[in-house]
Amino acid sequence: MTKVTCQEVLSLYHRIFRLARRWHAASEEMEDTIREKQYIIKEASMLFQKNKNLTDSELIKQCIDECTARIEMLLHYQIPYQRSIIYHSNLIHLPPIALTPLQSHGLQTQEKLRTLSKSLYLKSYNEVS
Repeated sequence: MTKVTCQEVLSLYHRIFRLARRWHAASEEMEDTIREKQYIIKEASMLFQKNKNLTDSELIKQCIDECTARIEMLLHYQIPYQRSIIYHSNLIHLPPIALTPLQSHGLQTQEKLRTLSKSLYLKSYNEVS
């Protein structure tokens, strides 16, 4: 990992923990605030620990992009949980024409399209859970 990349990762790590320290739940309930702060810290710690030994610069860049996207969503929607946890569904949106007919290549092509179309902020979720 280059020095610039290392600094960028550390900067994101510190940004997440500063954000967690200042976090207030949208419901204004103290229990919700504590629970959400704990979730932010636990999720960040787990993902950073899981990816600490990455050496491929492309994978590191993808993780940085995902982290940045998740931080922006956290700030915008004021919801710390990943969208797939909240809605209990896979939030992959494909137009119907993108899916192959069942009689042609079967479900393998559809699964490949679903995997490729997965939103950036959901990439690590399926790998972790």
